[in-house]
Amino acid sequence: MRILKTPSLHSTHQSSQAVPVLRWATGLIVAIGMAMPLSAAAQSSGTDVTFHKDIEPILQRACQTCHRPGGVAPMSLVSYDEVVPWAGLVEYRTHLRDRAGAMPPWYAEKDVGIQDYKQDPSLSDAELAKISSWARGGVPRGNAADAPTPLVWDDSGVWAAGPPDLIIRTEDIFVEGGAPDWWGDIPSVPTGLTQDRYVKSVEIREVNDRDMSAAGGTVGGRNIVHHMIWSTQVFNEDGTSDGVQVSWPVHEIARNPDIFDEDAGRLLRANSYLVSNSVHLHSTGVDTTGHLEIGFRFHPEGYEPKYRPAIFGLGNGVDISITGNKDRQELHAYAVMTTPTKVVTFEPHLHAPGERMCLEAIWGYTIETLACVGYDHNWVRGYTFGNDSAPLLPTGTVLHIVGYMNNTATNPNVPDSRNWQGSGNRSVTNMFIDLGMRVTMTEDQFLQEMADRRRKLALGPNDHVIGCPLCLAPLVAPVELTDEEKKNMTEAQINYLSLTDEEKQKLGRSRVMISQTEGE
Repeated sequence: MRILKTPSLHSTHQSSQAVPVLRWATGLIVAIGMAMPLSAAAQSSGTDVTFHKDIEPILQRACQTCHRPGGVAPMSLVSYDEVVPWAGLVEYRTHLRDRAGAMPPWYAEKDVGIQDYKQDPSLSDAELAKISSWARGGVPRGNAADAPTPLVWDDSGVWAAGPPDLIIRTEDIFVEGGAPDWWGDIPSVPTGLTQDRYVKSVEIREVNDRDMSAAGGTVGGRNIVHHMIWSTQVFNEDGTSDGVQVSWPVHEIARNPDIFDEDAGRLLRANSYLVSNSVHLHSTGVDTTGHLEIGFRFHPEGYEPKYRPAIFGLGNGVDISITGNKDRQELHAYAVMTTPTKVVTFEPHLHAPGERMCLEAIWGYTIETLACVGYDHNWVRGYTFGNDSAPLLPTGTVLHIVGYMNNTATNPNVPDSRNWQGSGNRSVTNMFIDLGMRVTMTEDQFLQEMADRRRKLALGPNDHVIGCPLCLAPLVAPVELTDEEKKNMTEAQINYLSLTDEEKQKLGRSRVMISQTEGE
């Protein structure tokens, strides 16, 4: 068991955080003030929005995984009586939408870039309008017959990606209340797997004995593991690694599941062990014992991946310079694609001053924003693009990330905004990285992916696909291949350049429209 104890001499760390803690407390008081019972006039106003018919389904879909009895959130949002005292706060936090503090914790901006993500819990404009109408219109209960069937939670907890096929448990870790942060390794544990399997998703959650009903503040006050960099390895009889290390996405506090591309499952080898020599532990403020559970979901036996992970860095953790008392500072980093690449996920990694990151693709003379997301240092989110929306980028594309930093007193995560900040591993220093997953493809695989997407989405020459600059090229500049030309081409090349009858019809209609426009 890993044990962390409180040092005999306490540091002055507490005073340096007084200002942000006060700011946080002030904000909480304001928010709670908004959640005070509504006036009699407001309660008597008419509205068609009721708790059971309109609000309860939203809470079930987007909130109750955490906000339920025994959940990790500070209050339950299941019954009408539980929700009403927090009506104003629910309205306030949901309407933050894509900025730090928003609930549910999902920060993808809805007015730029790709909008199709897997496991997206965010609320629609219509849902937000219902919450406002209900909170400001007297919080009517409505007819219980309109309520959805209550969700049932069992003692095994919730796995957001679905029930795992294999769960690995680390050894118990004890962290004493008030102990300093600690970095190091933890004992390796066997997977117990007896045959190689390919993994479709991995999810990590912390299980500890912290009394969540008494825990307050951020998720950091409810967990002892801040992050874990880990791999799986097979050991020889003498205890040494066989030299093959399979890396997995970094676990960070409050992280959502990692979903691999359907054609790029990651290999979990038979007889392997979970290995980590980089774990960051911190205190919750009270003595806490806990462990991590790693849940794997497998592809069917016999599955073989088509694509390999694309291994390249996108970010800067070396020469960051952030000025004190200044907002809207930008950081930039670039990477050139040396092979056709599919972007599977976008995962911003910033530290305390970070408030936003955007991902752009530069190809030829075009610069296209793929995604912009807000950043909350208390929640780590990976944004997995939908199967038909993941960017398909040709060789030579430049990926560009832009980080937006706020090192002022308006950012409650910054301990002292007067200080200059540079690069480093600690939260009071900085990283600027896109940790997202990408896969590399052959030219033929790339052409086939584009052709399949074009036809599945029934695209025409006047459509636009964000993140796929060549998807529509055969429709915009069609060619009629001769039999002689086809002899020197691969099947994927022919398939990409050839148009189906339906595509030819769309192309004909488009040309008619253009001709009519030119004649006016």
